[in-house]
Amino acid sequence: MNQPEQNEGHILLVDKPLEWTSFDVVKKLRYKLKVKKIGHAGTLDPLATGLLILCTGKKTKVINSIQEQPKEYTGTMVLGKVTASYDLETPVEEGGDTSNLTKNELQNFLPQFTGAIEQTPPIYSAIKVDGKRAYTKARKGEKVELKSRTVHIYNFELTNIDLPNVKFKVNCSKGTYIRSLVHDFGQAVGCGAYLSELRRTKIGDFSVEDASSIDDITNESI
Repeated sequence: MNQPEQNEGHILLVDKPLEWTSFDVVKKLRYKLKVKKIGHAGTLDPLATGLLILCTGKKTKVINSIQEQPKEYTGTMVLGKVTASYDLETPVEEGGDTSNLTKNELQNFLPQFTGAIEQTPPIYSAIKVDGKRAYTKARKGEKVELKSRTVHIYNFELTNIDLPNVKFKVNCSKGTYIRSLVHDFGQAVGCGAYLSELRRTKIGDFSVEDASSIDDITNESI
């Protein structure tokens, strides 16, 4: 990669692997590609996989505009179980009974989670509280209070129901926590739920189908 190309920058579509933080990906590619200016356009949780967009050089100027784009996710929730983090970062605990739930009943709860909704982020999140990340305080057992926010759910569908596992697809606005959506859905149903699997498939017109693995990107000459 010659200097003029490096300065102009690139938009890189990465298929983030499981358990990597978004910063891990940035750090790895900064070193491997030998670029000074690099950043990502929207955090993806360590336990999520899928589309992570990185911008280098002058392309970092478009990060904010990319972040504003709608997102698409696919995932799996487990009904009848709950966790403090709303995902598998913390131990799974018993929720409510799911034996009498029907597919039609679950579908009937979807309208209340479509459109503009109020959502409180998980306490195990990167939001700053008194200058510290909420997850840092939560992991220490400290009390964390986060304010609710308005987010937009453009589409929320259950794609496969095999209780207690329910697969879904969501199209949503920036700032939406899918973990909170799953948690709130479980509370509405009355049995609780946690997110067991999540994959980001789209950001605006960018698709994970066009993304490359970290190894493929580091082996390419961009």
